[in-house]
This record gives sequence, C-alpha cells and structure tokens, in this order.
Amino acid sequence: MEFKIAGFNGKTILGDITRAKEENNIYAVFVHGFKGFKDWGAHNLVGSYFADQGVHYVKFNFSHSGVPIENPVDVSNLEDFANNTPIKELYDLDKVLHYVKSDLKAAKIILIGHSRGGGISILQTAKDQRVDGLITWAAISDFASLWKKEQEQEWEQKGKIETFNARTKEYMPLNVVLLHDYLQHAKELNIITAASGVKQPWLIIHGDNDINVNVSVAKQFHQINPVSELEIIPAANHVFGAYHPYKEDMLPKELLDICKMSIRFINDLT
Repeated sequence: MEFKIAGFNGKTILGDITRAKEENNIYAVFVHGFKGFKDWGAHNLVGSYFADQGVHYVKFNFSHSGVPIENPVDVSNLEDFANNTPIKELYDLDKVLHYVKSDLKAAKIILIGHSRGGGISILQTAKDQRVDGLITWAAISDFASLWKKEQEQEWEQKGKIETFNARTKEYMPLNVVLLHDYLQHAKELNIITAASGVKQPWLIIHGDNDINVNVSVAKQFHQINPVSELEIIPAANHVFGAYHPYKEDMLPKELLDICKMSIRFINDLT
C-alpha cells in the first residue's frame, strides 16, 4: 500500500507499507540512509520478509532525498538532495510516525535505521515515546562524518561542496545549508548524547568489514548504552551484501542474517 504525506515545507514524502497477512499492531518503520531511498537494492525483499514473519513493514523517502515522486527509482533531483538536512529528516520522520499512529493508534513501532538513517533513528527514539524499540544497521555516530573537516572553509566560501557517488560515478552537490543546519542545531543533533539517553530496547547491528562506518562506532554505542544488544556480522560490508539495482529474488546472506536477528528482537519485544 502506497501513501503520500506532506513533509518539510510541504514537499511530499512517498512511502509504502508491506502488510503482514495476519492482523496485528506491530510496525517496523525503516529509515534509509545518505544517498539511499526506500526502493534501493533489496529493500523491497526485506519488506516482504518482515511481512512474512508477521511484521508490517513501512518504508519511505525523505522529502528531500532527491528521489522524484514521478519516477522514484534513483536519486535524480540533485537540487532537493543538495538541500537536505538532518533537521528536515527528523521533521519528516515525525510525520511518518504520526501517519502510522493515525492508521492504528495502538501500533507498536520499531524503528530500523540504516547508516545516516540510523543516526536519525537514534535521535528520534531518545525523545519519542511513540517508539517502542530501536534497531540500527551500520548507524553513524556523527553527521559530520559525511564530509571532511577541511572542506568546511571551501563550503562556506562557495556555498556548496560535492560528494562522489561510487555507484553512479557522479558528483552530487551538498549545499552549505547542511553545514549550517549541523552547526546551528549541534545539541539537538548530537547522536552520542542521544544514544546514552535511549531507554527503549535497542539492537545494534554492524558488519566488521564496513569501510564506510567503522565497526568501532557500534561498539561505542553499546558501551555508552550497555542495556542495548550488539551483533557484529563477520565479513559484512556497509550494506550487508546488497547493491543497486538488485535483481536477485533472494536476500543476500548477510542481509538475511540481520533480518532474522531483527525479527527475533521484535518478537522478544512483543
């Protein structure tokens, strides 16, 4: 089931829900990462897997993800992408959670955040009683890890920097609004502080062959929030064996493994 709701500045959030066959109140809400989107790689197979295990699976594109509504197959609206910020993403996630709750007031919500979406999910969970559980897959611990400190002076001077997309081989712009957002909301966007304040059950999953976000980040999260659970996946990369476009009809082994861990965690909660 597809849905459209108003996100930041009225821009559309496009989402979908893969419903479990049996009626229940358990919703996993997936939060995609930087350069990601709801239909990237094997995300649709993940949704089907969760639904087969009795969990409704919600995924969506942030309003400024750069994925156009009319052709949501890749990040092609680089103007929107360039103007995206964590504050805008938090606004959008709040709207998605409101939508899920309006669909079923008694819904139990488990956030699943990947990479930058993991950081967003940690921030949201720490302040939001609507969230009943948190699962992070290869989550970041600092939004500034997405750029180099030495780029900031050029960023201020030119108004933008570029980030390389290794998959598409293109340079994607990041407007200085991202840097300003990060600096002006430093306290609100401190993922480490938020992580120490997460009271809900939390499953931390990370691959030990992740070259994008080192596994030490997951260990740090677990250290500062010792009631969390930590699962380190041997030889797994940042996307747990997936890629885009993903043409197979079965999940990659590492991604299937973390889905199984996530379902076990959700079942223990409910």
